[in-house]
Amino acid sequence: MSSTTTTPRTAGGRGAGGVDPALAGRMAAVGTVLVVLALGTAGAAAAGSGAVAPSILQDAGPLVRWGLIFARVIADIAGSVTVGVLLLTAVALPVGKQGQAHRPAFLIAAAAATVWALAAIALLVFNLADVLGSSIDSPGFGSQLVAYTRDIDLGRGLGLTAAGAAVIGLLAAGAVKTTSAAWLAGGSLAALVPTALNGHASSSADHQTAVTSLGLHLVGASVWVGGLAALLLLAPTLKTGVLADAAQRYSTFALWSFLAVAASGLINAWLRIGSLGNLGNSYGLLLLGKTVALVLLGLFGYRHRASTLPDLAAGKRGAFTRLAVVELGIMAIAFGLASALSRTPPPNAGEPTLDIAQAVTGYPMPPEPTAARWITQWQPDLMWVLIAGVGLVAYLTGVYRLRRRGDAWPVGRTVAILLGLAVLVYTTCSGPAVYGRVTFSGHMVMHMMLSMIVPPLLVLGAPVTLALRTLAVRKDGSRGPREWLLIVTESRYLRLISFPPVAAALFAGSLVVFYYSGLFQLALTTHTGHELMDVHFLFSGYLFTWTMIGVDPGPRRMGFPLRLIVLLATMAFHAFFFLALMNGETVLQPDFFGNLGRTWGESLLADQQTGGGIGWGIGEVPTLLIAVVLMFQWARSDARESRRYDRKADRDGDAELEAYNQMLARLSGKKPAPTAPEGAGEDEKPPAS
Repeated sequence: MSSTTTTPRTAGGRGAGGVDPALAGRMAAVGTVLVVLALGTAGAAAAGSGAVAPSILQDAGPLVRWGLIFARVIADIAGSVTVGVLLLTAVALPVGKQGQAHRPAFLIAAAAATVWALAAIALLVFNLADVLGSSIDSPGFGSQLVAYTRDIDLGRGLGLTAAGAAVIGLLAAGAVKTTSAAWLAGGSLAALVPTALNGHASSSADHQTAVTSLGLHLVGASVWVGGLAALLLLAPTLKTGVLADAAQRYSTFALWSFLAVAASGLINAWLRIGSLGNLGNSYGLLLLGKTVALVLLGLFGYRHRASTLPDLAAGKRGAFTRLAVVELGIMAIAFGLASALSRTPPPNAGEPTLDIAQAVTGYPMPPEPTAARWITQWQPDLMWVLIAGVGLVAYLTGVYRLRRRGDAWPVGRTVAILLGLAVLVYTTCSGPAVYGRVTFSGHMVMHMMLSMIVPPLLVLGAPVTLALRTLAVRKDGSRGPREWLLIVTESRYLRLISFPPVAAALFAGSLVVFYYSGLFQLALTTHTGHELMDVHFLFSGYLFTWTMIGVDPGPRRMGFPLRLIVLLATMAFHAFFFLALMNGETVLQPDFFGNLGRTWGESLLADQQTGGGIGWGIGEVPTLLIAVVLMFQWARSDARESRRYDRKADRDGDAELEAYNQMLARLSGKKPAPTAPEGAGEDEKPPAS
């Protein structure tokens, strides 16, 4: 941590813990200029691209057309500031007494979230008016708005975003703890999801990749832009040393966010324009404008890391502020271009398809499965590819750091994690995912691999232990990755869900809840539901396996005998569930699986019964292997305990056994016989008293 600090000003300046009114006023003025710049850019770009041209059929009027552009800009900026302030508070600013966070940060987040909610409501109203081609004061508009928010995906998504932002604003206004900042940051990121689901990406041919890449783009931009805006907004309340440390930590987030925005933007651009020849139209020109802005921002980021961060650490706040203001100006222009882009039809919007499976799932019906096709058929899921890639890089980096400082790390653990990540990518991107979208049996292969094969491999890799041994320790009171990891592993929540009966209920009991409720249909018909299903399968399997045989630190586990009993009971329930599927006569989700246009394979009922057999076969073998590992660990634990007892006895002359014998003698009323010295012969007697 930098030792350079500024002396808090009093009388007319900044008091201890207060805000410099003059500096705060300047920051408010800068913020206003940036918002006006974004709105001006959006207006000019929309007028030039034809995004606000009157509709040929039914036009809702200029208020609606322009309102959609400007409301989108304000919503994007306010959402980014909300995310950035809360995230910065959770991971970059020092924690005060009793876990309290920087209070002005919560007030800024509350104000930004409130603006975000209002802008989302305006978007909801303007979108409905645009769809209907009528003004917002037309008869019956209010009742139509309720139906639109309740029944239509776009309206429901905007309504959820508005509600989520409003709740975040209310909670942030009264929050004081850093843990609250972390929860609210997660909630604000989740509120971005409906935007990804209802943008241009939702109509792209490769629906899953497009939606995931747009979500990554939004998250990266929000963390990047919002984090920088948060630094400037909070600067008046921070000492120079604290600001320097926060800026240094933000630069790491900014680098990763820049890479995420660049990669996801490239993917989305290619999916929407199709070829370089389409760059000459309005959509392509706006896209080129965003690309230029991204390149400039990358250069500014390099300048930040190379010069302004060292200047800030030396106490020179002015250089950092000036460069950050200019950088935010370019970001404001990029937001304006993005808003105009959202109303400009892409040249590769996608042609209507006659493939029923593609219309429902986003992918065409795959060919009839064979042993080779289970390996060669690929539909990459960008989310899981990124998760596996980041996990691989992080794990290998940790191993490298340990080896570099001379510490050992078992090769077997590294091999286990590599196999686990490889199987994870195969399961979510290849045969199991491809055929899991159109057949119950394929879905069950994916389910069992995610919950029964991948988790044991990841657990045996001991990733938490590696992270705790390699992540840096914060010494300024802030919470970095290591601190948050310790908080999670020691939390009451983890203590509850890692209690083996609870973990077993989440793992096995959720089978009944998932397959015999509307959750199964949601997972089959929506991208978000599908991804959440995969996350649940993987997490519940990892949690259960960790409670049984995990070596990572966490809440105290039950003894080996009780764990073995829970494992065997879970295995029995698993077998019963899948045997019931094998012998059942009721088809699950027949309207979905029966209306995909599949012309190959078994009937729906026969395929479901095959899926039950797959679940029983794949599920029981890993469970038995876990039982073997558990018993091996039990035996090793007993051996370690025996060696520990022997070493203790050697040190204290078996004082524990001697005390035990004396207690028995006292209870029997007899005088304990003296213990012969070690090594005495049989004819040796103790000396006479």
